[in-house]
Amino acid sequence: MDLGSVIIAVAGVAGTLGGSFLTQRASERAKRREIELLRGQEEVRENLLLRRTCYMELNRDARQFTTALNRHLHVMRERSVEETDSEALDEAKGAHRARYSEAQMIAPDEVLARASEVNQALNKVYGQVKRLERQEPEPGETVATAVQAQAEIWDMLRAMRTAMRHDLGVTAQG
Repeated sequence: MDLGSVIIAVAGVAGTLGGSFLTQRASERAKRREIELLRGQEEVRENLLLRRTCYMELNRDARQFTTALNRHLHVMRERSVEETDSEALDEAKGAHRARYSEAQMIAPDEVLARASEVNQALNKVYGQVKRLERQEPEPGETVATAVQAQAEIWDMLRAMRTAMRHDLGVTAQG
């Protein structure tokens, strides 16, 4: 066997081994990209599930706080407010505050803007109710003005829910 044949044989073996090595490396890179893509898709699904759960709970708790304010205002017109009445209202307020705090960390700006409007309106009516209970209303505050302000929250809740549904891809933005 001459030197040229040996060189050709060595080059052939090296080429075969090198080709196998390069094919293996390319396969490993492709697998890593596939794993990264799957992780990215899983993160998107987890984020969507987290937002959906947060929105569902925020919508529920904001509606329950609104309803609790309505009930409390009815009580104020019909009889004296008892401790259990105040506790029920404060419990609804606390649940809403917890959900709103969570939404502040999760929701995009459009949803958060609507949730903030609802939160501010709920807290405004709650403040009116508490001042009326203490018989220390601000000028112009009456049970009737509190009832009107509470009733207006329902439209804000609908706008918040629409923004949430749009963010989740459930409905087109309107």
